[in-house]
Amino acid sequence: MEPKEYQIKTLNRVKQYLDLLYQWRQKALANPGLKINFPLNAWDEIDSRYRPYSSRHDGLKRPLPCFCLKIPTGGGKTFLAVKTIDLINTVYRKDRTGLVLWVVPSTQIYNQTIRSLRNRDHPYRQHLDIASAGRTLIREKGDLFSPLDVCENLVVLMLMLPSANRKTKEVLRMFKDSSGFAEFFPPEDNLEANAKLLEKVPNLDTFEKQSAFWGKQVKSSLGNTLRLLNPVIILDEGQKAYSETAQETLKGFNPSIIVEMSATPPDASNKLVDITGIELNREEMIKFDLHIFNKANPDWRETILEAHNHLEMLKGKAREYQANTGKYIRPICLIQVERTGKEQRKSGLIHSEDVREHLINIVGLQPEEVAVKTSEKDELKEVDDVGGLMSENCRIRYIITKQALQEGWDCAFAYVLSILTRPGSKTALTQLVGRILRQPFAKKTGVKELDESYVFCYQQKGAELLEEIRKGFRGEGLGDLQGRILMDDQTGQEQHEEIIAQVRENFKKAADQVILPVFAIRDDSGWRKVNYDIDIASQIPWDNADLTKLNSINLSMLEEKDIEQVATLSEDQREVIKLKQSELLKAGALHLDPVFLARHLLDIVPNPWIAHEFGKTALNKFLTKFDNTIVINNFVFIIEELRKHLASEKDRLAEKVFRDMISQDKMHFLVVANTIGYKLPKRKKSPSPWLTKVTNAPLERSLFDYVPADEFNETERRVAWYLDDQNKLLFWYRNVPREDYGVQGWRSHRVFADFIFTDTDSNGNGFNRVFVVETKGLHLKDADRTKYTTKLFDLCNERARETTLTELGLKFPSKQISFIVVAEDEWQSRFNALFAS
Repeated sequence: MEPKEYQIKTLNRVKQYLDLLYQWRQKALANPGLKINFPLNAWDEIDSRYRPYSSRHDGLKRPLPCFCLKIPTGGGKTFLAVKTIDLINTVYRKDRTGLVLWVVPSTQIYNQTIRSLRNRDHPYRQHLDIASAGRTLIREKGDLFSPLDVCENLVVLMLMLPSANRKTKEVLRMFKDSSGFAEFFPPEDNLEANAKLLEKVPNLDTFEKQSAFWGKQVKSSLGNTLRLLNPVIILDEGQKAYSETAQETLKGFNPSIIVEMSATPPDASNKLVDITGIELNREEMIKFDLHIFNKANPDWRETILEAHNHLEMLKGKAREYQANTGKYIRPICLIQVERTGKEQRKSGLIHSEDVREHLINIVGLQPEEVAVKTSEKDELKEVDDVGGLMSENCRIRYIITKQALQEGWDCAFAYVLSILTRPGSKTALTQLVGRILRQPFAKKTGVKELDESYVFCYQQKGAELLEEIRKGFRGEGLGDLQGRILMDDQTGQEQHEEIIAQVRENFKKAADQVILPVFAIRDDSGWRKVNYDIDIASQIPWDNADLTKLNSINLSMLEEKDIEQVATLSEDQREVIKLKQSELLKAGALHLDPVFLARHLLDIVPNPWIAHEFGKTALNKFLTKFDNTIVINNFVFIIEELRKHLASEKDRLAEKVFRDMISQDKMHFLVVANTIGYKLPKRKKSPSPWLTKVTNAPLERSLFDYVPADEFNETERRVAWYLDDQNKLLFWYRNVPREDYGVQGWRSHRVFADFIFTDTDSNGNGFNRVFVVETKGLHLKDADRTKYTTKLFDLCNERARETTLTELGLKFPSKQISFIVVAEDEWQSRFNALFAS
């Protein structure tokens, strides 16, 4: 499961903060008298320029680190959560075992999350397993666990948000005495030990008041156990836990750190990362554009028919896609009705059974193609037996609901939303919009219809409907994509949400003279663009992979992870529970498993047999140098190092394959008339709002007369403003990732530059040079992807100089193409030099 670029950016930022957090916590521990607020100090060092930090304290009044990852719907919050747990344990806690309290807001999210985490073949569980060396325990609120479990394993305890509210019956039961957790507490008759524990952790629940005959006695409850273990708290949909009661309860668990995951965090949250909808769309995570069909006909059956016809069209496209790629998609329509209850079926209100009967009896569907999902009836449960909604064995194509799918429900095959609530109905549709946005396989299909989403409704007031949809987008953390909503309104109300932008008249001739080159291969049928899987990945000579660098890796001689155990109370007030050596460890808790190792190499080395051989070779290297026990104790470290090394080797070998094809004259960087190369578009859809200058004056040198403002982040917006003011520039063009010009190199992803622009010639109407420019934020300046892009662009410059002008597609001589990578802190000086020369 290869992370997307915004996910890499997120995890890099989390690691950066955790590094600072660890450093400041060490200073605080070394100087207790200074009462250092180490989370605040770490935050000021990383983020003081952008947003203030809201300090928190746990139930013992100690500083409590708490930060939020703002990730829109469809952005992979669960994946980021498991990777963040790994970073917390390795960078901040320096311990791969312990307790994680994973709090979710609804039954739907609870069931989906725990099902993924319990499935050892699911990527989420595999990431947890590699973080814990295969020692992951998933527990629910009713399950028991022991001190030994927490000492030897990474224990993930799933909890519903209502259970995190101290005043509910659920939490009262949670703090009820239970013999199942007695091992964590002193014996009932040891009054001195109970008193010492309360002195260390005064917010524990007790049976008696201090003045009672036996004194206070600590309850051996789950709630008290959490307070002793200082869990890492993962708070899914964190915005729903901001009531005073919920906050006090969570902080009262004395956590070591709280991580909030939210698409719409409140102002009080400490937003460490803020991912936009644009970033998700660029990484092909969501289906965009969103099309809204507002039917004028007052009969809801006509709306159903239109939605059905559209779904049939998508069904045909999906079959063609499967025939060409082997990937299965079954487009699904969600239908929102007004009533679902048994006693609510009456004239004038659209009921789920009315719609079901219409679909089966009139439209002609089979009964097994229609399911109802309500609070009373959940027919989707039945599909779990055949592998879930995305299984080829499932036949469901229509799901009827009122509000039961509004939160947490997830199926990437949902393409169409049909809204059958009458005009003026108060039934909310905002959250249902998010249910049809997730892109199958987190990758665009290349089939336009299968890469977009659709809403059908009838007789809605256009402006009000659009605002409702926008509310839905804001509620999913996708507010920056509101302009990508396309209206097909038959109610007679004018909409001004999108126009077709045209190339400016004075740039048409010059723009037509630029066709940008790509790497291409000549085969029996002629020239074709290079294909990573066919031409590069399949040719990587894994036999030439060099593993000798593994010989220089030293393993730790410590065996801490295998000998730690909760044994007794610590005299150190800050430590609470003391860990010491023990011989009570479970035998075989960790062992050398080449299959386990190979499974974690498959995203780098796709062939399982080759991956298995690499794993065996690496283990044998270490076993010849180190004792078996030492190698076992370092197994996770070995996996991580082998992954890093093989990724580096894959990059080295793939680059050699790529460059050899060039040197052997099998691949060229060129344009072939009418078939190979990128030509600037003549028109584009341009949703509002549109970019203007800083002064709000219209742009003058943009290739198109209207440029969507939503396509720019802050750095890119500043670059655009700068370019538009340059007298020596003819025109500039915002190159949109995944849509426009991209260069395929020796890695799987194409590199999409941010801008294409030209200078002016002596006459002012033409140009001499074309610049293809990629901008990088400071946090990515020295990142691996930036180094790769720079290396690839250097090769492009080298090949462009050696290629004839005719091959490059420029229709008159003396033109030059330059590929440039600039960082956020240097782009202006670099551009000044370009335009000065």
